[in-house]
Amino acid sequence: MIYAIVLAIVITVLIGVTIQKTRGIRNKADFMVAGRSLPWHVLVFTLLSSWIGAGSLFGGAENAYKNGFASLWQPAGGWFGLVLIAFIAGRARRLAQFTVPDLLETRYNATARVLGSIAIVVSCVVITSYQFIGGGDILHLIFPEIEKTTGMYIIATFVIAFTAAAGMASVAYLDLVIGGLVTVTVIVAVPLLLNNVGGWQQVRAALPEGHFQVLGHLTIWQALGFTLPTMLLLIGNQGLYQKFFSARSERDASLAVFGWIAGALLLETLLVTLAVIGSSKFKLENAREILPTTARLGLPPLVGAILLGGMFAKVISTANNFLFSPSTNIVHDVYARFINRNATEKQTLIVSRVTVVLLGIFALLQGAYFKSILAAALYAYTIYGAAVTPSVMAVFFWKRANAQGAVASIFLGTVVTIAWQWSGSEIDAIYPALCASVLALVFVSLATPPPAPEKVNSFFEAASS
Repeated sequence: MIYAIVLAIVITVLIGVTIQKTRGIRNKADFMVAGRSLPWHVLVFTLLSSWIGAGSLFGGAENAYKNGFASLWQPAGGWFGLVLIAFIAGRARRLAQFTVPDLLETRYNATARVLGSIAIVVSCVVITSYQFIGGGDILHLIFPEIEKTTGMYIIATFVIAFTAAAGMASVAYLDLVIGGLVTVTVIVAVPLLLNNVGGWQQVRAALPEGHFQVLGHLTIWQALGFTLPTMLLLIGNQGLYQKFFSARSERDASLAVFGWIAGALLLETLLVTLAVIGSSKFKLENAREILPTTARLGLPPLVGAILLGGMFAKVISTANNFLFSPSTNIVHDVYARFINRNATEKQTLIVSRVTVVLLGIFALLQGAYFKSILAAALYAYTIYGAAVTPSVMAVFFWKRANAQGAVASIFLGTVVTIAWQWSGSEIDAIYPALCASVLALVFVSLATPPPAPEKVNSFFEAASS
């Protein structure tokens, strides 16, 4: 009963915030970038909540169940990426765009914009799909009579409705509530669970020694296979830049990154610790369920219920973010740019909401394909990281990069990732895909004429002003 009550409260809060923010949606800027009004403390939690979703709660936990603390190589990619992001957050806000493909066209050309949009849509739809899977797992654990597939459909309905209603404003303020709830609950849960299993010595005795080593059973290449896709997704992440574009000021964007660094280090380490401790007590056929199972069976009922409710809300939050992101690309980067350049604000809002619904349905269909959330996460991260991130980084750091190099990089990064995934190779796709993308960017740019000064100056003048 306590689990149902907590879940009902969480859903009520989500609905309340969404209704409140829907009333403030008047135009495209309100829907896509929250009217560029978000203060730094709201940005911290929306960045943290959108980053730590089912990929961490299920994929990361699945990794921790199998590999122990060596699984920290996966979130470490995000931590490394955050150090780089700290240098460009303020600059991104100064440019005041709507999407990453805005940057790609401004710096390169329309072809780079379209190819970047395709890569982002493919990646984000896969990420959204496994949020639906994870949410269905949680509902099944709370209510065993609800099948996982049915739970997935229920979660998808919530996410599509919330995202279509209020756009970025709904996403950001939902994240503020959810991020605070989950962070506090996990901090409380770790010592309670450790006491329940009999202390740290008992955890060490129940698990292989490799679970407590830097690499554990992984090779350095396997470890980097977790780190690189995560890092590349983060530093090129469309949702991340969209939140910087939503900041109230450059200062708010920069401050939010430092708060995000602290929050990510704390929360992701605690989540891995919780999964490792839980794996010493619970042996599961489905490793991805270790965190919700631990919350349900290893913690006091009230704390476990709050943690499950927070996980449910975080899945909703992350799915909101990654469903909203590609819908923005399709509407802003394709519809408004190539189909209906004279679209009114009302037309744009209608098309935005219809696009959210259609992409949500497509993500739901994708959810039936992947059996492992960890595998789905790494695939999505690789598409995004190899195809989009090199060209996005060149926007800020390499004046010689040109349109031909960017187009070749985005195209090859996408194609090699998808082809490698279907080939069934045991070698992680990130290595061939990233190599193809970076080499294409560098060599094609150097083999063709440099970009015109007007394509470059605004980005580097913004950096020095």
